[in-house]
Amino acid sequence: MAERDTYKYQLTKGGKIVHRGITNDLDRRQQEHQDEYPNSRIKQVGRQTTREAALKWEREGGKRRYRNS
Repeated sequence: MAERDTYKYQLTKGGKIVHRGITNDLDRRQQEHQDEYPNSRIKQVGRQTTREAALKWEREGGKRRYRNS
């Protein structure tokens, strides 16, 4: 059975979603996003899941880029 070690997340800034993605470390990913999106926050989407399921979520539209407005 595959390990559930991957998070799906939304990055929000000013109440708007600016990025969606997957990671195995939410704290590290939060820090990485601070350069491009200062004062942003990560919100976990759903429960931890398998890498394969998270990648499927990305391919099906979970990961989108949003304009900085």
